[in-house]
Amino acid sequence: MLKIAAVSSSRADYSHLYWPLKKMEEHPGLDPEVILFGAHLSPRYGQTRDLVGRDGFRLRASLESLISSDTDVGMAKTIGTATLAFADELARDRPDLLLIIADRYEMLAPASVALSLRIPMAHIEGGEISEGAIDDAVRNALTKLAHVHLTPHEPARQRVLAMGEEPWRVHTVGAPSLDHLRHSPLKDEAVLRRELGLGGTGTLIVVAYHPVTLAEDTTRECQALFAALDQLEGTIAFCFPNADAGSQYIIGLAEQFCIRSEHRRIFVNLPAPDYFSLLRCADLMLGNSSSGIMETPSLKLPTVNVGWRQQGRLCAGNIISVEADTAEILDAARRALEPDFARSLDNLENPYGGGDSGERICQVLADLPDRETLLAKRSLP
Repeated sequence: MLKIAAVSSSRADYSHLYWPLKKMEEHPGLDPEVILFGAHLSPRYGQTRDLVGRDGFRLRASLESLISSDTDVGMAKTIGTATLAFADELARDRPDLLLIIADRYEMLAPASVALSLRIPMAHIEGGEISEGAIDDAVRNALTKLAHVHLTPHEPARQRVLAMGEEPWRVHTVGAPSLDHLRHSPLKDEAVLRRELGLGGTGTLIVVAYHPVTLAEDTTRECQALFAALDQLEGTIAFCFPNADAGSQYIIGLAEQFCIRSEHRRIFVNLPAPDYFSLLRCADLMLGNSSSGIMETPSLKLPTVNVGWRQQGRLCAGNIISVEADTAEILDAARRALEPDFARSLDNLENPYGGGDSGERICQVLADLPDRETLLAKRSLP
């Protein structure tokens, strides 16, 4: 029985882990547990640590680590406090495998501790590109620290191989967030609108916008976004940003923006079924979130990707990428809302997979070799 500790720092990455964890629980050779840290324990970000228990997963630990700050220094100190917390926790009872995901800066903490304690790591979503965020460097660092790679598509797999990773360690499994569209019960539009207070009818725009963490001023692009939003008609659902430097400033702007109209709502956290139901009934997604790149193609949802943050990502035909310029954002949003653009997406396929990532991940993990073989990495030329 392979004892797996899956690490999550926020509701966002937890929603990606949900279906892989469910499938692991069903597998006779896998024994999953969850470690929560970061924004999960923060009241400002919805204090979502109770999710694991409600969903029936075994919670191994909740580790305090997030520094209440809006600066890059706070981010750096968060890595430090998280490293101390993980050192104590993982030394107390070492799992057979640590499962880490994506590209959040705080994931450097559990990964560095696992490296020191000789705990093998599996990494989900390596090989991606997001040139306007420190996430890009974090993701590549996690790839080199990890021993098994669960990539979202073939180009990502090729990038991981180009980093010198041995082919038997690198597997294309798709994006696990898409499993919600296949397995989770999604809500009817009328029910969802009523429950979330989004009005009964009319254009629905979902906004997910995060700080551009590679820029010296991480909020430099957001003024153009809010100026464009002010000129768009319809109901706007604004999702909270990540806990990065500048996020509190963006939250403040969003709260001021939403309070000016009854047709605007801000959401700290949405349960994954509600979030994917929201995307399914939306007319447009707008912002700079990876969700707009990875998940909206499956729903054929027109998406406007703003600015530098996601530059370099593999994009499907539903995505219009623009500079952080008010006129460009407005032009792209209006084009995306035209019926002809929506009709052009009828045969769109999502390059990030078809919603069976959880099963694929379980198959890879169940077939792993022994610990010593996993730890003995070779870098290929």
